[in-house]
Parts: sequence; structure tokens; C-alpha cells
Amino acid sequence: MLNARKKIVKEKGAAPTELEEEVAKALFDIEVSPSSDIKADLRDVVISGAKEIEVGKGGVAIVVHVPFRVWKVVRKIQGRLIRELEKKFSRKHIILIANRTILDLNFKRKGLKVRPRSRTLTAVHESILEDVVGPTEIVGKRTRISVDGTKLLKVYLDPKDKEKENIEGRLNTYAAVYKKLTNKEAVFMFPEA
Repeated sequence: MLNARKKIVKEKGAAPTELEEEVAKALFDIEVSPSSDIKADLRDVVISGAKEIEVGKGGVAIVVHVPFRVWKVVRKIQGRLIRELEKKFSRKHIILIANRTILDLNFKRKGLKVRPRSRTLTAVHESILEDVVGPTEIVGKRTRISVDGTKLLKVYLDPKDKEKENIEGRLNTYAAVYKKLTNKEAVFMFPEA
């Protein structure tokens, strides 16, 4: 358990929750298992948080937050890592998301001259959208504004990924997690051929 604890990076003084410890233990088990093909890549991977989100009728998704520094490594092995973690947590969808910082308009108080484009609210929400649907890719987006002014984002996913990895069954999970993280409505679908 001592080594699994190294897989969690939290702010000073914050104790990891039970769920975070379970996820860290699962990551550690995948790393030490001899049959794992992502063993070498997992050495640097740590998590900064994990929480459960209710999805639809009785479904639960686990959202695992990863520090932005290790996101590049996670991105390469995202599909395989999600598959391995879902074996450990049966009947729960796993979604990996990088920790990103949003700087508001009075960023000069923080001693910065300019605000990087990657720290704007829009850019961070776009990146969260990409993270949520990973390892599939987004091929199109449409924003539908109804008569009463509510916005609905329609996200079209890569039709090549439709058959593999049970993506069809995860579309509701993607919508629920994106809504929880950004407070925006989104519908995920595959474009009709």
C-alpha cells in the first residue's frame, strides 16, 4: 500500500479519499503486473484526484484527474489504461482528465503580464471536451441555440471508433461528465453516413 500511495499527488495537508486510494492501488497493480504492456509508461503516471459522478439511471462513472505535467504520457496510453482500469472497477466507466487552470480577466493581480490563450475559460472547456471523449476524436461540433436562448453543443465523434471499445454505450456518460465539469449541455453522437 505504501507504494500505491506514491501514485497520488495532492496539495499539502490534503488526505486522499477512499476512491482515490482505490484508483491509485489499481494503477500500481497494473504497473507491477508482469503481463502489462503499458508498464514502462505507467512509471511516471500519478493522479491528483478521483470522484464518482452519477450517470443516468443508476450508472456511475469515475473521473480521474491527472496533473497536467504527466498528461502527455497518459494521452499516449489512454485507451489501454482506461481498458485496464475498467477491468478493475467492474461496470463503471473511467474517464481521465488533465488538471488545467483557468485565469480570469484580472490575471494582472497574480503578477502576469499576459494571459496565455490556453488558460482562458473557452480553451480549458474545449480541452476538457477533448479529454472526456479520449481516446476517440472529435470530427465536428455544432452549437444549437434554441428560441429561449439555451445553447446545446452537438459533438460528432470519429465514426471509425464506433465499433470498437463500446463507445456507443458511453455517449451518455460523456454528456453527464461534461455537464458536471463545465456546466454546459452537450450531446455526443456519430455523424450519419
